Amino acid sequence: MSDTWIGKHWLSGKTVGVTAENGTIVSVRELDQASEHWIAPGLIDVQLNGIGGYDLNTPDITVDTVKQIVKVLNKGGVTRFCPTVVTGTKERMLHCIRTIAEACQADAAVDHAVIGIHVEGPFISPDDGPRGAHNLNWVRDPDWNEFEEWNKASGGRICKVTLAPEKNGAIPFIEKLCELGVVASIGHCNASEEQIQEAVRAGATMSTHLGNGAHPYIKRHPNYIWAQLADDRLWAGLIADGFHLPASTLKVMIRAKGKKAILTSDAVNLAGMPPGRYKTHINDDVILEENGFLHLASTRDILAGSATPLHIGVQNMEKFGICSLGEAINMASLHPAELFGLADMGIGNLAEGSPADLIIYEHKEPGSWTISKTVAEGETVYEQ
Repeated sequence: MSDTWIGKHWLSGKTVGVTAENGTIVSVRELDQASEHWIAPGLIDVQLNGIGGYDLNTPDITVDTVKQIVKVLNKGGVTRFCPTVVTGTKERMLHCIRTIAEACQADAAVDHAVIGIHVEGPFISPDDGPRGAHNLNWVRDPDWNEFEEWNKASGGRICKVTLAPEKNGAIPFIEKLCELGVVASIGHCNASEEQIQEAVRAGATMSTHLGNGAHPYIKRHPNYIWAQLADDRLWAGLIADGFHLPASTLKVMIRAKGKKAILTSDAVNLAGMPPGRYKTHINDDVILEENGFLHLASTRDILAGSATPLHIGVQNMEKFGICSLGEAINMASLHPAELFGLADMGIGNLAEGSPADLIIYEHKEPGSWTISKTVAEGETVYEQ
C-alpha cells in the first residue's frame, strides 16, 4: 500500500509528489500543477526537557509522560527528538533515563521519535551564570562510572552529553564519549579559549545552546562564546525563541556557523502553559511572562529554559529577517540529522529511501506558518 503527499517543495517552491510505501519514501517527483500547501521533512529537536505541561525531569515521570510529549511534538511538526535529562541527583537522573528507555520499548511511535537521550549536566560549571538554572547542589565532576550507569539504564540510548571542558577529568571523559560514538557537547562552561580547543581536539563536536548558559557579563574577547563560534569543527545549537538570543546575535551566529547551525527549542514543561509564577523541582520559583519569556524569579538575567516550541523558533528565523523559512527548516531537520550521522539514511530530507517523516504546512505570509499535517513513518500522527 502506498501513500502520496503533494505540496510545494520547502526549498525550491516547485510542486512535488512524495510517495511512500511501508513507511519509506519510494519517489519524489515534480508535478505540473499548483498547490496551496508546502511539504518538508519532519523537524528534529535535539534538546527538549518537556512541553505542554509534561516534564521529562520530574521524579514522577512515567511511560505515558513520554508518549504524551511525542503527541504534543507532532502537533508542531517534530517527528524526532532528543529527550533531555538535566542536572539532578543520581537517583532522579537514572529514574528519568530508565523511564524514557521503557517508553521506547513499550511504544513503537516513541521508539521511532527518540533519536537518543541527551544528558545535560551534571558535569557543568558551578559558577553563577554559566550554571544557568541548574541546581548548584547537584553539580559534580565528570564520572565515567556514572555515565555507564546512565547508558545501562538507557539500553545504550545516550546519544549526547553536555559538559564543561574545564571540569576535572572532562577531557578524558570526552575522549571516551567519542569512542562510543556519543556526541560530546560543550555547554554551561566557564572555560578558557585553550580549554575549548583542548575539548575539540579530544572530540567535542557541538556547542549546547551557544550564547546561553553563560555569564550575563563577560570580557568582550577572548571568551568561551567567541572560542566556540570561531571553531569550524563545532556544530552550534541555537535557541531562536527571541529571548535566549537577540535577533542580531542569532543572525551573526547563523552566518558564522552556516551549515553547522542547528535550531533547537530547549523547551521545558511550561512551554504552552499559561503565564504565571511556577515552582519547579529543578530550581526555585520561575516566572513565565505573557510574551513567553521564562526566567528565574530571582533574576531576569538567568533564563529557565524556553517556553517556545521548535516550530515557532523556525518561524522566527524568517520573521527576524535572518533567512527564508525553507532554510530555517533545514537547520531544524537536515542539520541535526547530519550531526548525529543520520543524514546518510535519508533522515532530515525527502528523497528516495528516506523515512516518510514529513510535514504539510501553509505559508501564506512571511514570518508565519501553520502545520496542517505531520506524518511519521508514513502514518499521519497529527492533522489540523
